[in-house]
Amino acid sequence: MPAGAPRAGGHRRFGGRGDIFLAVTHLPASASGAHDSAWHAPVLVGAVCDALAACPRILDGTLGGGGHSEALLQRGHQVTGIDRDDAALGEARNRLAAFEATGQFEAVAGNHDAIDTIAALTGRTWDGILLDLGVSSRQLDDDARGFSFREGVVLDMRMDPRQAMTAADWLNESEEAVLAATFKEAGDEPKARRLAREIVHRRERKPFAVSDDLVGAIRAVLGSRSGPGEFARLFQAVRIAVNDELGGLSRGLVALRERLAPGGLLAVIAYHSGEDRVVKHLFREWSTACTCPPRHPICTCGGVALGTSVTRKPVLAGAEEIAMNPRARSAHLRIWRRAAAEG
Repeated sequence: MPAGAPRAGGHRRFGGRGDIFLAVTHLPASASGAHDSAWHAPVLVGAVCDALAACPRILDGTLGGGGHSEALLQRGHQVTGIDRDDAALGEARNRLAAFEATGQFEAVAGNHDAIDTIAALTGRTWDGILLDLGVSSRQLDDDARGFSFREGVVLDMRMDPRQAMTAADWLNESEEAVLAATFKEAGDEPKARRLAREIVHRRERKPFAVSDDLVGAIRAVLGSRSGPGEFARLFQAVRIAVNDELGGLSRGLVALRERLAPGGLLAVIAYHSGEDRVVKHLFREWSTACTCPPRHPICTCGGVALGTSVTRKPVLAGAEEIAMNPRARSAHLRIWRRAAAEG
């Protein structure tokens, strides 16, 4: 794959096959807002398009409202989009109907975490794969989906409405140790064990059902001055657990890696520190040839690197994009390239 051309506004190009991307990590907005919809405001659109510029066939594994896919389609790429949310699929198909009519775009129901279970995609590979992790603006803002900590919202948080377990079920049925581990690891909460204990005590008197129940438990532990920042962080931890997002991400990335054509690129935008750690560690592991212990004097494993990390540090949104879309502030884009075919 040849290197993509540099863009105006201070972007440095993504390296060609085998190169490392030495990027300015804060990028300008690059026509930020041009691909926004009522469903979602996609982040780092310019950086994504630059990274995948030389990829004719692209899988958008988190189609959502179709913002990234629209930008890629407009640049001439062939795009397959998947999403487990039927409402998101409908939104994207309406938006991208003209591209679908010509065969340049197709939408498929399914979860990127389990791509090998999607019959319509059996055996297919792509030159580039994109994942934009997290929850869309529409999902966050729709109280019926139960992601919000606004007063009276039912504790649901299922990304796939067909899934049985809701956030209320998870809070009411999980063991105290599981609750504590989740709030510590996915919520970065220093008082995770106290919060878990408080939830167990409260659910013995009354099952958790609405956002107020979890907010009350958080305030009881963190104090009456705790507010939106704490609520958002800990509600997000519950959402991650309900949907097994970190475990699914680890499994899904391995499967997606095998769907890359030789020399293909895997680009992942993460918003949560736990997600970003999973991506960073897997990309590093796949880029390492020798797996012998650090003090082993001679390499005996015969390992061969599966590919190369294209980004040494994550690509971040610039001030202009963050001003237009505050949710871009936490976005981290990392890119990995699969090794070219041997021989």
